[in-house]
Amino acid sequence: MTDAAAPARPVFLGQNQYGKAENRVVRVTRDGATHHVKDLNVSVSLSGDMDEVHLSGSNANVLPTDTTKNTVYAFAKEYGIDSAEQFGIHLARHFVTSQEPIKRARIRIEEYSWERIEAAGEGEHSFARQGQETRLTQITYDGSSWEVVSGLKDLVVMNTTDSEFWGYVKDKYTTLPEAYDRILATQVSARWRFNWSDEEREMPDWEESYAQTRRHLLSAFAETYSLSLQQTLFQMGARIIEHRDEIDEVRFALPNKHHFLVDLKPFGLTNDTADGAVYLAADRPYGLIEGTILRDGAEPRIPADLTNL
Repeated sequence: MTDAAAPARPVFLGQNQYGKAENRVVRVTRDGATHHVKDLNVSVSLSGDMDEVHLSGSNANVLPTDTTKNTVYAFAKEYGIDSAEQFGIHLARHFVTSQEPIKRARIRIEEYSWERIEAAGEGEHSFARQGQETRLTQITYDGSSWEVVSGLKDLVVMNTTDSEFWGYVKDKYTTLPEAYDRILATQVSARWRFNWSDEEREMPDWEESYAQTRRHLLSAFAETYSLSLQQTLFQMGARIIEHRDEIDEVRFALPNKHHFLVDLKPFGLTNDTADGAVYLAADRPYGLIEGTILRDGAEPRIPADLTNL
């Protein structure tokens, strides 16, 4: 049977969205001689009544992606950037309410931190880029309800003791020795979902929430005597849920940054953790530990694959 004789099968347009990705915007606010910097990477995705642009090529319902880029910069000047979350909320509301064909807006923002350099003389206008982590947020608005998921990535942390790993399953391929005093290090990627979804409710203080959530995350990592990275992951998420009422869900991806004791016996040296040791820091392959912690009664909504968020 030739293709021409084959029976016709219906084809449908599925989910689609469009926008302008990675708009880099830096907003400098001057308070006299003291300056403040907000440094964002903003990505806009819009969806709605967009069938015809795919099916016939009609752009009648399409707001150009260049316009979305211009809106990001105009809003940074007009409204300022109090927080990444607040800025994303302004943008999402604008796109959904100003353009009838647009039914849903998703705003993803990365924020880069700058540390003030204290210098002699008048004025505070010098900064050094902080490399600890990148702050993240995703704002989604459909015209009636909001979803705000914030977080961070690339936060590298390490405990040089108070970590063990033993009692695990062993088979003929197992060569890893049990460890009763080891380094525990990871590069934290975390997302947390706020339970604020209705503008009738008071918004969280986004800046304070981020600072305190980060603090509880780090405190739990430092204070947990760890028998596994999974245990540490749970304690980090539980500490956030217990102390931050505005958050219902936390998800982590924690690559285990392995540190292996170096065999120094060939050189007549004992490499013992009790008196300080030398390690090989291996960057790959690495164990990848992932998990979600939820408030009782909450449903999981953060994607299991954080690369999709």
